[in-house]
Amino acid sequence: MASNITVEDNITVGDLAEKLSLPVTKLITELMKLGVMVTVNERIDFDTAQIIVGELGLDISLEKQSSEEKVVEAKPEHDKNAKTAPRPPVVAVMGHVDHGKTTLLDSIRGIESVKGEAGGITQHLAAYQEEHAGRLITFIDTPGHEAFAALREHGAQLVDLVIIVVAADDGVKPQTLEAIRFAKKSGVKIIVAINKIDKADADINRVKQQLTEAGLALEGWGGEIVAVEVSAKNKVGIDKLLDMVLLLADLEQLEGYVDVPATGLVIESHMETGRGPVAELLVEGGILKQGNFIVAGETYARIKSLETTDGKSVKEASPSTPVRVTGFKALPSFGERFSLSGNEKAARTKAVSESSSRQTGRGQSDINSSELLRLINRSNQISEFNIVVKADVQGSLVSVIDSLKSLNTDEVAIKTVSSGIGTINENDIHLAHGSGAVVYGFNVTVPRNIEQLARRYDTPVRLYKVIYELIDDVKEELNSLLQPIIVEKELGRLKVKGIFKITKAMTICGGEVTKGVIKISSFGRITRGKEQINGEVEITNLKRGPQDVTEVKEGEMCGLSLNSDSKLDLQLEDQIDVFTRETQTRTLY
Repeated sequence: MASNITVEDNITVGDLAEKLSLPVTKLITELMKLGVMVTVNERIDFDTAQIIVGELGLDISLEKQSSEEKVVEAKPEHDKNAKTAPRPPVVAVMGHVDHGKTTLLDSIRGIESVKGEAGGITQHLAAYQEEHAGRLITFIDTPGHEAFAALREHGAQLVDLVIIVVAADDGVKPQTLEAIRFAKKSGVKIIVAINKIDKADADINRVKQQLTEAGLALEGWGGEIVAVEVSAKNKVGIDKLLDMVLLLADLEQLEGYVDVPATGLVIESHMETGRGPVAELLVEGGILKQGNFIVAGETYARIKSLETTDGKSVKEASPSTPVRVTGFKALPSFGERFSLSGNEKAARTKAVSESSSRQTGRGQSDINSSELLRLINRSNQISEFNIVVKADVQGSLVSVIDSLKSLNTDEVAIKTVSSGIGTINENDIHLAHGSGAVVYGFNVTVPRNIEQLARRYDTPVRLYKVIYELIDDVKEELNSLLQPIIVEKELGRLKVKGIFKITKAMTICGGEVTKGVIKISSFGRITRGKEQINGEVEITNLKRGPQDVTEVKEGEMCGLSLNSDSKLDLQLEDQIDVFTRETQTRTLY
């Protein structure tokens, strides 16, 4: 019976060897056999550890350490006596493409931004505060295409309440279901906004029925989840929707710590000419002030400017407030947690320590299960498509790369040669040229001199403003890398009635077509009774009587020449099953 061993999500080679009661040299040697060069302190993920145990043939079953013990950067615990104050609810707006999320938020804000979004689809994670009935509400507008699943999931993790927008004329769609799943997973309150109720083909009851089937128990349908009927375009039902948001917030009695060191999350980051790294932060606890030193992952900042996401300068930000800050030494990563630091030295030390720790965790070989499986199955000759990716903001870059990674299969894979934020530059072209990569830009530009350099090197540069168009382009490239498949198509059957000549290379015989049709340049397999005889033969000549023909149909007699790699053991009454081979292109996506 296999013994069970519990391991962490990421474990060093040395620690795994100890848990497996193996010499570390044996584990390293096994990895080297697979083409992976490692050291004792490099880390591998849980799936990779499972693969190695299988390759070693050990009678051991690995179990992943409970996720409850390892919540991703759990929120800091504060003294129970720390002062709290009511805070605005943080609301994410989710739903399917073109169901009206951004139009709904525009109605709430009294502006019109949807026309500025490529394809009318939200391309970035935007956050801002609006006032209703004398109270503030923080909104997060999450991108609407499935390629932004990572952004949507982060969005759900940041919020207290989710408004799921469903078009009354279109109903529940795959992204609607995805939004419901994320909201439920995050354990937040849900309000449904049934939008476009003024459309001629709107069917509100059908939408409610679909939502019920999707696991949302609505009021009036046996549950407690509120569904508000709205028309974002004509500003119908907006006040009622906001009233329900504040009502649910009151029931939750939302509060935030105010006399503790400021903490929160990075919800976006990008480079701005003249300002450098700019990050949008959502404050979760404490009061964030201009001049504070903060650390976010591997970088830190002394806050030079503190602004609302509309660009208005403020001196401080309280819990549930989204702000835009400058002063970071480098772009902080999307979804990174930030915390306050006392001074620059302490902030720099913490960032450097975090960077060093993560570099150790990543390992020099970047060992993960998919890479190791590819090495184990390298005889399969996986075709790789090399890319360089540039995007305007960190969140979009993460989403593009994560979405592209999900396209990898056992036959084709994407290799990201380089990625980054900002305008496509000379280094991007050189890297792409040296690796035969395609440069993909999302919401970025290409200077004229760089265009000329790309043309000189014959390096493709493709720019997109809508992410699913970029993903579709990559899918086409991956499909073109697939090996075609050979398909056999049955044509007919012939019964041998006469044998006229047999040589090592050719046999001439005659017979009756008992099924289908026999064609020249087709192939055949000879059977005697139920047994197949010899290998394959090629039909190189056909005669009907004295005439050469290209095909003979069922019920007709014919003569034929058969080519073979070896001398045929052909006898009277044998059957020849005739078929053709066709090469067909394949698609995976």
